[in-house]
Amino acid sequence: MRAQRAGQSALLLLDAAEVLVRERVEYVVIGAFALAALGKVRGTTDADVLLSATHKRLMTLRDLFEAAGFNVTLRQGDAEDPIPSLLILSDEHANQVELLGGLKGLDLQVFQRGFDISFHEQPLRIVGREDFIAMKCFAGGPQDLLDAIAAYQLAPGPLDLDLLRMITRRFGRDAADKLEQVLASV
Repeated sequence: MRAQRAGQSALLLLDAAEVLVRERVEYVVIGAFALAALGKVRGTTDADVLLSATHKRLMTLRDLFEAAGFNVTLRQGDAEDPIPSLLILSDEHANQVELLGGLKGLDLQVFQRGFDISFHEQPLRIVGREDFIAMKCFAGGPQDLLDAIAAYQLAPGPLDLDLLRMITRRFGRDAADKLEQVLASV
């Protein structure tokens, strides 16, 4: 493992991504790490990754990550939970990566709309800007909405507003209403 001390969740993310690529699991980095790739750096203590994986697949991945030396916790959400399954990876330095096994309302094209960046000479798949904003509106907290606004304002060109509205509506009326608040504020 690359991490040598606390505060190096990005390096733990690289280790996790290697396993995901080797196991051919589609993924996109979301959350604060994705926001940094989109142009705004803000502090975070963990890394969040969205997977195209069922709970059963996460059970298999749990075993692979444990064999690779990660500390692993697997959680399954109930019927009301927007995250069906969650695999939490950590190391002895308390660095953490959360692997979300889906998201209720998610458009599965999210994995194709992502883009690759190079981080420490390793490719990482980052969520696309429209999907990032939609997910932040779905999460709906004050910091989430600030992140959505920042991602919108930092866009190097026009966003596909039709796509943005379509994927946000999949997350429900509340997310769609929050998106309109974000759009009205920029």
